[in-house]
Amino acid sequence: MLPAALRCVRPVSARLPSSRPLAHVTPHMDPDQSRPVHRTITTKLTEQLKPDHLEVHNESHMHAVPPGSESHFRVLVVSSQFQGLTLIQRHRLVNEALKEELSGCVHALAIQAKTPEQWGSNPSVAQSPPCMGGSRGDPAVQEKLKAGRE
Repeated sequence: MLPAALRCVRPVSARLPSSRPLAHVTPHMDPDQSRPVHRTITTKLTEQLKPDHLEVHNESHMHAVPPGSESHFRVLVVSSQFQGLTLIQRHRLVNEALKEELSGCVHALAIQAKTPEQWGSNPSVAQSPPCMGGSRGDPAVQEKLKAGRE
């Protein structure tokens, strides 16, 4: 059986469809091709939720993980499929689309799920708070992180 991190890495051949333009939206850029988890998240959310606007941010660098990690993400999904759904129902759709990644290599996922109308009237993006700990204060973890950078 493959390690969890390798199960999240798979080739993605589909190109992202063009987003429909909304007010105050910058054009979507293709994800960094050297980041397979980022690319997979982008592709799955695009295929399953057909978003008008999608942002996927790798926030792993804000946490006590080795450089280059893909374990902590924040997504902003604007989709008409969210129309009439509660916030928890929207989050469930996102979680369901990414269930394989969430059961493997993705440790944390912050979700902003908006309808096109909500995005049009308030195109703000929530900022993630700074990492408050976990093992950040553990000297053994700091040594491992330092070793990973060398």
